[in-house]
Amino acid sequence: MISVLVTGANGQLGKCLQDIVIQKHRDLEWVFKTSEELDITDQKCVLKLFDENEFDYLVNCAAYTAVDRAESEKEKAFLINAEAVKYLAETCKINDTKLVHISTDFVFDGTNDKAYTEEDTASPLNMYGASKLKGEQYIQGILEHFFIIRTSWVYSEYGHNFVKTMLRLGKERDQINVVNDQVGSPTYAKDLAAVIIEIVKSEYTEYGLYHYSNGGVISWFDFTKKIFEYSNIQTDVFPVSSADYITHAKRPKNSALDKAKISNQLKSTIPNWQESLKKCINSIINEKA
Repeated sequence: MISVLVTGANGQLGKCLQDIVIQKHRDLEWVFKTSEELDITDQKCVLKLFDENEFDYLVNCAAYTAVDRAESEKEKAFLINAEAVKYLAETCKINDTKLVHISTDFVFDGTNDKAYTEEDTASPLNMYGASKLKGEQYIQGILEHFFIIRTSWVYSEYGHNFVKTMLRLGKERDQINVVNDQVGSPTYAKDLAAVIIEIVKSEYTEYGLYHYSNGGVISWFDFTKKIFEYSNIQTDVFPVSSADYITHAKRPKNSALDKAKISNQLKSTIPNWQESLKKCINSIINEKA
């Protein structure tokens, strides 16, 4: 039986993995560890867990994801997203464990006029993106058997994310301003979780760097309008430029990901973002009903 360790099990992707595993994939041995149960920055704790257990795969969902705060907490961001990832890669190498690691569209500077491929040069605009890129580089320098999956605009029923924030603000306010000059591809965490499970269960050997998000490209402004449309919220949405909406961390104007490489590997088709957004919003509404 394939044995899989999942770190960061208390995050939105980790929780979505647990949901799907419980429903459909108990034929694998899954060990889920929250950040409290396994601190990936503590190499001794990681090594101890591997000394006591044998894992075929490590799925690393643990990450520092506070993009703006990373500008003032650079050391913490790099500790979790880079140095701890180095520890994990070294541990996987020692134990002959395959690593599935989640990275981000924020490794790019957004100057492309089309979706980014895996071959495009990474040039992050902010500390969060820089820390994630450093983690990628550690993995690529240490391991042969790895999957790095860059994803973007992740949301789900769990945790703090853009969709849940907009649903809350839509009920609290009569109008809201959202940037309209940043475009990308939303990703429903349950779709990403399903892809991770497929990679593990199918025991893919085409290791390397992949891009995954839902299909299609949209601006944050238009995405917000669809969130309100699908949830029957009447709040007015007004477009603003990034220059008028100042944040601590710079964001790429275009962070859309080209998914041709992973699409050629998957047995399932990649859902478009509208379809997945509807599923998530319906799930959130039904939970509250």
